[in-house]
Amino acid sequence: MYTLDRTETFEQEIRKSRFRATACPVADEAEAKAVLAAVADRAANHNCWAWRIGGTYRFSDDGEPGGTAGKPILQAIDGQALDRTLVVVTRWFGGILLGSGGLVRAYGGTAAACLRQAAKSPFVAREALSVSVGFSDLALVKARLAAGGVLIDGEAFHGTGATLALRVAAGAAEETARMLADLTGGRAEIGGREK
Repeated sequence: MYTLDRTETFEQEIRKSRFRATACPVADEAEAKAVLAAVADRAANHNCWAWRIGGTYRFSDDGEPGGTAGKPILQAIDGQALDRTLVVVTRWFGGILLGSGGLVRAYGGTAAACLRQAAKSPFVAREALSVSVGFSDLALVKARLAAGGVLIDGEAFHGTGATLALRVAAGAAEETARMLADLTGGRAEIGGREK
């Protein structure tokens, strides 16, 4: 599986209708809804979309005949093995009807062309972990975490040190906790784990 590195757009004209695809990386359903609201152009005739986040997906034809827009966009996402991805294809009607087959090709093709040119990275499932360390261990812990590919999402300072919010590769939380305990001589306090 892959995920998008950044937002990508692609635009083309098909029989006088303008189609613009916007493909965005999204972390969860709430972000997908927020990005959809921001990307959709209310002045356009249709804002058809699809997203996939793990085993969950949604799509909408936004007024186009059923099955002619949202599902082909989702198939473009799945066809390129993408996860955590939202694609919105906006259509400005040009006066020529495309028919069901034409709409499927236009929406699916525009989405696929956008995704083909997008920068992608392998998707790594991660889980949250927190660690509280003293100031004397902080720099070393941060350096070791960065070298090990652990993402630091946040840092909150307190009287004796800092608490770091981490994201580690799924299944690596125990190994990371052991490494932190060894590195700090058992002084690190490992916090709750969430998926």
